[in-house]
Amino acid sequence: MNYYIGLSLAASSGMDSGVAVLDEDNTLILVDKLYTMNDVMFFFDNYSSLKYSKICVSLVWDRTMLNGKWRILGKPYQLVSTNPLMPNREGWTQRYSTRGCEYFKSLSEKGVDISRFEIYLTRQSMNLNSCYKERSPADCKYLQQMLKFEYGLDLPSNMMPMSQLEAIVGAILAKETVKNPGNIKKISSFKDFDVIDFINQPVQLFSA
Repeated sequence: MNYYIGLSLAASSGMDSGVAVLDEDNTLILVDKLYTMNDVMFFFDNYSSLKYSKICVSLVWDRTMLNGKWRILGKPYQLVSTNPLMPNREGWTQRYSTRGCEYFKSLSEKGVDISRFEIYLTRQSMNLNSCYKERSPADCKYLQQMLKFEYGLDLPSNMMPMSQLEAIVGAILAKETVKNPGNIKKISSFKDFDVIDFINQPVQLFSA
């Protein structure tokens, strides 16, 4: 039995990270929240089927930056990175954090299959992007309903945390990587890991 693990990694221990484990029968056998990197390390170090799992870990947004609304709004787009009059001091135009990279690299060196993904791009590729403010309650409910009805997952009726729903997206991507590799593309690299995404909306869950 192979397993497919999605990890939605938060920017810091003050925010919850989500983990989801999907099996061959499209059953979610585990959905949970983690906080510190020690929690993440404890989970994977004690997961008995690690060698039989494909893992997709989301890229972590770098929340460290200088003060100022224009910097907060401009950082994801790196609009000033090409302007020599606005030097990149303290890495404030860096979009992604290196949180957990060393640990995931150590797992990869042990033979564990790990890839990274960008949650917002993957949601767009799965037609799961909504018109609501990202990570708002309305966006969270929309994503849960779409995963439940469009992808046939057995999810509860009460609203789940967004971190867990994003982890489920990662688990679906992990399964598609194994079951239908022709529908997966590499979009970039980050700290020696391939950042992957769907080419077309996946249909594996419907046909499984």
